[in-house]
Amino acid sequence: MKRKDLIMIVDDQASNRLMLSAMLEEKYDCIEAENGEEAIIILDGREPENLPSVILLDIMMPGIDGIGVIRYMKSQDYYKNIPVLFITAAEDEETEIKGLKAGAFDYIHKPFTQRIVELRVENALKLFNYQTNLENMVEQKTRELVEKNEKMLESLATIIEYRSLESGEHINRTCMLTGILAKQMLKKPMFIQDLIDLEVNAIVKASALHDIGKIGIPDNILLKPGKLTDDEFAIMKTHSAIGYDIICSMKFDTEDSYIRNCKDISRHHHERWDGKGYPDGLSGNDIPLSARIVAIVDVYDALSSSRCYKPEYSLEKTYDIMRSSSGTQFQPEIIDCFFEVKDEFHELVQKLKDKSKGIHGE
Repeated sequence: MKRKDLIMIVDDQASNRLMLSAMLEEKYDCIEAENGEEAIIILDGREPENLPSVILLDIMMPGIDGIGVIRYMKSQDYYKNIPVLFITAAEDEETEIKGLKAGAFDYIHKPFTQRIVELRVENALKLFNYQTNLENMVEQKTRELVEKNEKMLESLATIIEYRSLESGEHINRTCMLTGILAKQMLKKPMFIQDLIDLEVNAIVKASALHDIGKIGIPDNILLKPGKLTDDEFAIMKTHSAIGYDIICSMKFDTEDSYIRNCKDISRHHHERWDGKGYPDGLSGNDIPLSARIVAIVDVYDALSSSRCYKPEYSLEKTYDIMRSSSGTQFQPEIIDCFFEVKDEFHELVQKLKDKSKGIHGE
């Protein structure tokens, strides 16, 4: 049996609440609040699936009035779209304009007429159901596009794994270490809002694409066992711009935070805090935060792992290099966060190395 829609009636006059409930209770479930404060408490205390479908809200109430309640509602994602019918005895145009500007769907004037109350609630419900269905459809379509984009880019990351002797394990470690560092930074007030806006999970997933541009680097340079010449290094440095161009060329149907982070990280993870990095010579906060995070993770992994061009460095040497790069290559506050979780970094890397040895029977 289909559950009845829930109507909330907010009025400081008990007689008004009783009258409206009597008019609506045959078709709907009704809950009541005797003032604005109680209405907000009720809304905040209910799960999204149990929120009212329509709210009948008195304008003139002591404490938080109807305008105050609807303004609060509009600031909350869960119930900002619930249609509100203002209850008023006032007939002046100014009051109605004020309520409509605040976001009211319509008015119900006192004294109440049952048929008018029923029709206005029905119209509000139709709007609410239409908006809800439309939002669900848009959300589903957006989710499908995001998943398609992610699968496409993840396929490119897999190509890198097969192309470079070290990058398969490096990509896995980069993602996991990025997650550890970003979550530590979330504890710091200076980073909280930016990380919420960028979405930590999107940064973590996008970090897998940081070296996607290495697809365009010749094998004799990418896999050279030893130091690169100046000319070879100049070619190697182009991988960040190549990666960015590859992602931009894919013409995604929608650009979400994941795609934006992929672009920022692929292009800018070799920028330096002091402006001496590449490809754009950005400095300080002009470097996207996601790229500043991955830059530290990328260097840590390069130092603490063996590569075709170098042996694995000791922890002491790795930490010394990371510490000495604070304020030049890396943002000092992020390096501070790194050292707060350096033991987690080391434990994770060792665990993954041990797992890899077990898989390969070493």
